[in-house]
Amino acid sequence: MQMNTQGAKAARKAPPTTTTDLKPGAVADALNTLLADMLGLYLKTKNFHWHISGPHFRDYHLLLDEQGDELFATTDAIAERVRKIGGTTLRSIGHISRLQRIRDNDAEDVAAIAMLAELGGDNKQLVAWMRETHDLCDEYGDVASASLLENWIEEAERAFGSCLKQLVPVVSGHRRALVLPGERP
Repeated sequence: MQMNTQGAKAARKAPPTTTTDLKPGAVADALNTLLADMLGLYLKTKNFHWHISGPHFRDYHLLLDEQGDELFATTDAIAERVRKIGGTTLRSIGHISRLQRIRDNDAEDVAAIAMLAELGGDNKQLVAWMRETHDLCDEYGDVASASLLENWIEEAERAFGSCLKQLVPVVSGHRRALVLPGERP
């Protein structure tokens, strides 16, 4: 069956077909913001992966590569969930930058310990945002999105723990207290 030009234009303007009775609204908006944060954290993680150096290079390099892969895999699931509930998702780098709450790090030279501390803090913040989104899903009766968020929260908590585990021996060896971004000493 071939579609004419007028039919193709109408199909592009039609709302997406969905298998749920949920309305996209607030949940889709929150998931899109979370998606922007995930993409921002993915890029920061890869940036640090590419630029990390020092005596623990190999361990940190592999850790950040694994975390980057996990973040990237999650982005597709988030975007697909937004589409499934009838929303549209991110369309460009500009769209991501308008929604993203994770702060970029464009510094030329960041010490490995500072990279891990920053990523640990970012993952901790990401967990807080995912819990807020989970509460919103509960409020709107979106059980499927809430269930997905529970898995992503567990992955982010594991990533946060991995960063901390790498930092504790380094920090305690210098007898300094570890203070993550956004926390008080």
